[in-house]
Amino acid sequence: MTDTPSSPCVSICALDDNDICQGCFRTGDEIVDWFTADDDRKREIIEVSNERRKASGFSLF
Repeated sequence: MTDTPSSPCVSICALDDNDICQGCFRTGDEIVDWFTADDDRKREIIEVSNERRKASGFSLF
């Protein structure tokens, strides 16, 4: 059994001028890579997108 990370997609799919999704804070490339990424890469994508979210000042809570 693996702990495959769930997609961080929140169904608000709109890339800004910097190619960052305004919903999940992944880049366009990270969104495309997600479908073929292994679990380690998915965790990396989640980590950097969370850092982008924090840097933007956006909070889910």
